[in-house]
Amino acid sequence: MLKIENVSVKNGEKVILENFTLEIKPGEIHALMGQNGAGKSTIAKVLLRDAHYDVSGSISFHDKNLLLMNTTEVAREGIFLVMQNPIEIAGVTNAEVLRTALNDRGMTTGNILEFNRELTEHCKRLELPTSFIHRDINYNMSGGEKKKNALLHLWMLKPNFLILDEIDSGLDVDSLKKVSHSLLEYYETYHPIILVITHQKTLLDILKPQFVHILQDKHIAKSGDFSLAEQIFKEGFGASTMRGGEKNE
Repeated sequence: MLKIENVSVKNGEKVILENFTLEIKPGEIHALMGQNGAGKSTIAKVLLRDAHYDVSGSISFHDKNLLLMNTTEVAREGIFLVMQNPIEIAGVTNAEVLRTALNDRGMTTGNILEFNRELTEHCKRLELPTSFIHRDINYNMSGGEKKKNALLHLWMLKPNFLILDEIDSGLDVDSLKKVSHSLLEYYETYHPIILVITHQKTLLDILKPQFVHILQDKHIAKSGDFSLAEQIFKEGFGASTMRGGEKNE
């Protein structure tokens, strides 16, 4: 379970989030929506312990205090972030970093043949050439290839909490559907917590989050079920959509 209680976030003198509260139970899918610049990506960075932010309040995951951890320790807890713009890392291959990460978490038997077999299987699942196994991480890849490459890591590492920070950004229609259905398949296989940060319709139509939250004025201004997302897509973040004040599920 993820519990974020009364969290405020500053970057220098700028207050980005204030009294932000959110609870996500195991197996739930939550969507976080809001206008550009509202601070949606900030909460993802805070959860992964980006050192650029000053954070007050409480954040726990399965009763462990995330604010006392660094990024590596958070990742070891099974928290996985797919960024809007995955970075390129020249000179480090997918196979190398995945083997290291799996060893670090005690998730590999050391059998290189089994490791390569599983990687090959997931490449086929994602319609990626098997050459990606030995490609440098995201280097010279298209936007769609970078997102599929992130999902290759996802399937190998098997995290129990996914943070999808505008994973649909920069994808064409076919790539978006492939990525979305792969995420749905992962959810149906492993039942992780998923926090989807987006303002796009296709991804939410496929994942069908049980809870939707609107980030406005530095905190969650309104919460509801999937019908709230549908209302946002029809009306936008205007006064009529937000009428009724805060409703935390």
